[in-house]
Amino acid sequence: MKFFWLLILLVLSTIVVRSQEFVFAVDVKAPTLQTADPKLFEEMKNKVTELLNNRRWSGETYEDYERIKGNINITITNELNSTTFAGELSIQAIRPVYGSTYETPLLNHIDKEFIFQFEPTTPVIYSENVFNDNLTSVLAFYIYYILGLDHDSFSLYGGDPYYQRANEIINSLPSDYAQDQKSGWSSKANGRNRYYMIENILSPRTRPYRKALYEYHLKGLDVMSKNSEEGKVGIVEALKSIETVNSDYPNSMIVQMFSNAKAQEVTDIFAVAGRDQKNEVYRIMTTIDPANRNKYIPIRR
Repeated sequence: MKFFWLLILLVLSTIVVRSQEFVFAVDVKAPTLQTADPKLFEEMKNKVTELLNNRRWSGETYEDYERIKGNINITITNELNSTTFAGELSIQAIRPVYGSTYETPLLNHIDKEFIFQFEPTTPVIYSENVFNDNLTSVLAFYIYYILGLDHDSFSLYGGDPYYQRANEIINSLPSDYAQDQKSGWSSKANGRNRYYMIENILSPRTRPYRKALYEYHLKGLDVMSKNSEEGKVGIVEALKSIETVNSDYPNSMIVQMFSNAKAQEVTDIFAVAGRDQKNEVYRIMTTIDPANRNKYIPIRR
């Protein structure tokens, strides 16, 4: 009988593990804080890891091979008081590519406006539509944004409900966070924060960008294991759509975020391609990402 119940518990625990959406590696460091207690940051790392990887963020069940992998690095640069810290959040997320062992980056972003509270004795818990603290709100925002990107990459506009949840986080913020231009949430800031990530992705002007995410991944990368040339054509069509968005919505944050995530991948794919295709891709990438023109030189060789 004891063995029977152990078996049941094992099965149930397996189901729980398979239901989670994320496998994030978390690191917390404070290289410039000489007086900080390392145990505090180890506890922070453990609690953030538990929140991201053990909570169910959607109503869907993910197989192990479907789970979204990623890295979150919290670099603390200032201790404002014993429980309030300032620094930056570096976040990367990847998704598997069909028919291969290759994994493609969905997001590669550094958030430099990150002020949060943390107490070792207080649980790190996120509650829907309720502001508990800035740490959990920021983490949940990125989780839902990544779920949006992931679903957009598998189905046309499939990320809508997750972008909406990220937007609800902004709408539930206390006024002192929502209006503070240094909080990372304010609409009055420089157009390069969390508010504009959602504003951009939900704007009617950027609808072709969402379609491009679908074409780039499902009709591009996911096809390449069977037909690399067909996959490249799908990617080029997606890049053309992103160029259109760049023209219709100049200096949009999400176009730069696409380049941050995909620059190396696009360069690697089209380093081996026909001359016309190389020239087209080089032209598009240097148009939407002119500051990093040198990254794309290998495409033209």
